Amino acid sequence: MWIYTYELFHPPFDLRWKKLNREGFVMSHRNPVFYISAGVVSLLVIIGAFFPVKFREVAEKLFQFTTTYFGWFYLLAVFIFVLFLVGLSISKYGKVRLGAAHSRPEYPFFTWIGMLFSAGFGAGLVFWGVAEPMSHFFTTPFPGLEAQTEEAARVAMGYSFFHWGVSQWSVFAIVGLVIAFLQFKQEKKGLISKAIEPVVGKNKLLGNTVDSLAVIATVMGVATSLGLGILQMNGGLKNVFGLPTSIWIQIAIAAVMLVMYLLSSSTGLNKGIKWLSNLNLGLCLVLLVFVFIAGPGVFILNTFVLGLGDYLTNFVQYSLRLTPYQDGSWVQDWTIFYWAWAIAWSPFVGAFVARVSRGRTIREFVFGVLVVPPVIACMWIAVFGGTTIFSDLNNGTHIAEAVNNDIAVALFETYGDMPFSIVLSILSIMLIFTFLVTSADSATYILGSMTSKGSLNPALRVKMIWGVLITAIAVVLLLAGSGGLNALQTASLISALPFTVILLTMVVAFLRIIKTMFSSKS
Repeated sequence: MWIYTYELFHPPFDLRWKKLNREGFVMSHRNPVFYISAGVVSLLVIIGAFFPVKFREVAEKLFQFTTTYFGWFYLLAVFIFVLFLVGLSISKYGKVRLGAAHSRPEYPFFTWIGMLFSAGFGAGLVFWGVAEPMSHFFTTPFPGLEAQTEEAARVAMGYSFFHWGVSQWSVFAIVGLVIAFLQFKQEKKGLISKAIEPVVGKNKLLGNTVDSLAVIATVMGVATSLGLGILQMNGGLKNVFGLPTSIWIQIAIAAVMLVMYLLSSSTGLNKGIKWLSNLNLGLCLVLLVFVFIAGPGVFILNTFVLGLGDYLTNFVQYSLRLTPYQDGSWVQDWTIFYWAWAIAWSPFVGAFVARVSRGRTIREFVFGVLVVPPVIACMWIAVFGGTTIFSDLNNGTHIAEAVNNDIAVALFETYGDMPFSIVLSILSIMLIFTFLVTSADSATYILGSMTSKGSLNPALRVKMIWGVLITAIAVVLLLAGSGGLNALQTASLISALPFTVILLTMVVAFLRIIKTMFSSKS
C-alpha cells in the first residue's frame, strides 16, 4: 500500500526507491532480531500495563541488585572509556579517517553538533539543566554539607557539570567510533554484534542475542522517555496556559508527535532530522543567550568558570567515588544511575552518532563527541541553574523547594521574574517537543537499521512500524498510570550490566582491528 501511496504523491515513480524499500522490508522480516525484540518488548509492555505495581517492584529489585553489586564496575568502566578515547585521539591513530582516505565530513560542523546534541541530550537537559543543580542544592551530595548555602551551591554546580560532561558522552563515543569505523572504513555492517566479533568470533546465536538486547533496550528507553516527555509537556501547558493534567491531552500530544516524527522519518536523515537538529540547537542558543542577558550575567560567568575548575579538579574523585564506609545511596541514585542510563542507551545514541560522523578523523570525532556537547551542557547548566541558585540565595525565592516537590516546574519557575516569561515558556515547550520528535525520529531510523541487518537505508515501512510501536507503548503505559512508565524505564536500565561487558569488549576489539590495519600497512 505504501508503494502506491508514494507513487501517487511523488510522480514520477522511482523504481529504485521501490526496490530498496521492498528489499529492506523483506530483509527486516527475515531477520530473527526483528521478531525476538518486538516479541519481548510487547510482552513487557503488556505486563507493565496490566500489572504496573508488581512489574515496578521486580524491575526496581533487579536494578537495585545490579547497581548495588556492580556500581563499582560501572564507574571503573566509564573512567576507562574516557582514558581510552583521550589516549586514542592524541595517538598516531587520531589521524585515521572514518571513511576512505580522501573522504570528507558528510555534514557541516553546526549541523553535526546539532544532531549529536539532539540524540544524546534531547529534552533531558532542558529539564535537568535547572532541576539537577537545584536538587543537589536542596539535598547535598556529601553528608555534613549544609543544604542551600553558598558551599552547597558550588558543589551542586560542579557535580552537575560532571554528570553531563565527558563521562556520559564517552559511552556514546565508544559505540559510535567502533560502528563508524566498521561501516565507513571497513565497509561492514554497523551492528553491535559485528563490533565484538574480533574478540568473541562469529557466533550467530550470540550475535542475534546481542543485537536483540540492543533493540529491546532502545525501544524501552525511547518509549519511556517519550511518555515521560509527554507528561512534562502536559505539566508545561498546565503551568503556562492552565490546561488540566489529563490523559486525553497526553494522548493528543502523543498523536501530534507521532504524525510529526513519521513525516520527518519519511524525508530521511538529510532533511527531517537535519532540519530538526538545526532548529533544536538554534532554539537552545536563543534561550541560552536571552536568559544570560536577562539574568545575573557576571554571576553566571563566575559560576561557569568556577564550576569548570571544580569539575576538572574533582574529576578523578567523582569518577571513582563510592561510599563503602558510610551509609547513604546518593552516588547510587545519581552517578551510577546516570552511567547505567548512558550505557543502556549507548546502542541507540552510539549508532546514530556513527551514522552522522562519516568522513571525520578519529581526532575530530573524539573532540566533537566528547568535548563540544558537554561544553554546551555546562553552559546551559551555568546559565539556567546559576540563575535559579542566584535567585534562591539572594532573593529568597525557594525555587529549590518547588523543584523538590515537582521537577516538571523547574524550568518554568526560572522564567517567573523574567521579561517575556510567557514567550520563553512557549519556546521551551516547543523545544521539548522538537527534541522529542528528533529523538523518536532518530530512534526509528536506528531501530530500522538494527532490524535490517545493519542497513544504512532501512525501509520506510520498517521505520514506521517501530515509530507506531514506540508511541503505542507510551500511550498504553500512560493509560495505565505513570508507574508503568517508570517500571519500563527501570527495566531498560537493567540492560546496562551486560552492555558494560559488551562495551569493554568493543574497546579490545577496536584496538585489535586498528593495530592489525596499521601493521599490515607497514
